[in-house]
Amino acid sequence: MKRYQVVGIGNAIVDVLSQTDDAFLDAAGIGKGIMQLIERDRAETLYDAMSNRTEAPGGSVANTIAGLGNLGLSTGFIGRVRDDALGRFYAASMAAEGTDFVNPPVADADLPTSRSMIFVTPDGERSMNTYLGISADLGTEDVPLDVAENAEALFLEGYLFDKDHGKAAFLKAAQAIHRGKGRAGIALSDPFCVDRHRDSFRRLVKDEMDFVIGNQHEWESLYQTDLDEALAQAAAECELVVCTRSGADVVLIRGDERVEVPVHSVTPVDATGAGDQFAAGFIYGYVTGRPLEVAGKMGCVAAAEVISHFGARPEVDVLELFKAKGLV
Repeated sequence: MKRYQVVGIGNAIVDVLSQTDDAFLDAAGIGKGIMQLIERDRAETLYDAMSNRTEAPGGSVANTIAGLGNLGLSTGFIGRVRDDALGRFYAASMAAEGTDFVNPPVADADLPTSRSMIFVTPDGERSMNTYLGISADLGTEDVPLDVAENAEALFLEGYLFDKDHGKAAFLKAAQAIHRGKGRAGIALSDPFCVDRHRDSFRRLVKDEMDFVIGNQHEWESLYQTDLDEALAQAAAECELVVCTRSGADVVLIRGDERVEVPVHSVTPVDATGAGDQFAAGFIYGYVTGRPLEVAGKMGCVAAAEVISHFGARPEVDVLELFKAKGLV
């Protein structure tokens, strides 16, 4: 029996959330509804400007792993934090949620623990201002083989593909999990990240990944064509591809099987983490052997739960929601 059902590799980022309005975003020069990378000075300025701050362990794949833990799976997370107040908070919070944070905080690091200042407006849009700090330096030395080889599934975060040592870490982890007869997948994460590393992403998807999750813009960026053609090319190169489409039906393709799962409209309180929790629901279904349509529906239910409240992680027992929908 494997030590973990799912292990994630991603940015270990402390989310700092605050509710605000469009006027503040304009005055502070914050782009609404997008993720912007910022430098250390800007991070400190925005942090000081936030009122009624709440802090939570974040990062895209880390949120997904937390969602899988909520669903009762055994999980581990590979990430990099400094041995500072935020880093210790992050590691302890992940452990408290039932996920093994397998990398000890780094004591002698030059960069601090990563953090993202997230401003949420009344319409539920989140504007993310992320200082990557130490997490972006994750490399092969941070990937323990005894963890990667002892998992049923591995889930990677596309954002970490921006640096060569991140690419090397992904390759090491994917090869390790395949040696252990597990399956590897990735979230494409961002169309601009895909643009910067298109050839490397294409090779990773074709040669190393068993499943890939992306939204419409990410798939179109990866293959530089319209969505239908992009998904056709992806399905020819990867066993299982999943495409979310901003409120439209989710498309899942595995070989000759194509499923479209309808998304039921929900008025968002906070859209933070919707894609991350969709991934959690879908991966839960995938790892536990559910049919493709059921796994897609699980993703949609998990996403709907997280946008119904403030924060990027589930607040209720999502497995009970699956039961209420007749999915388990």
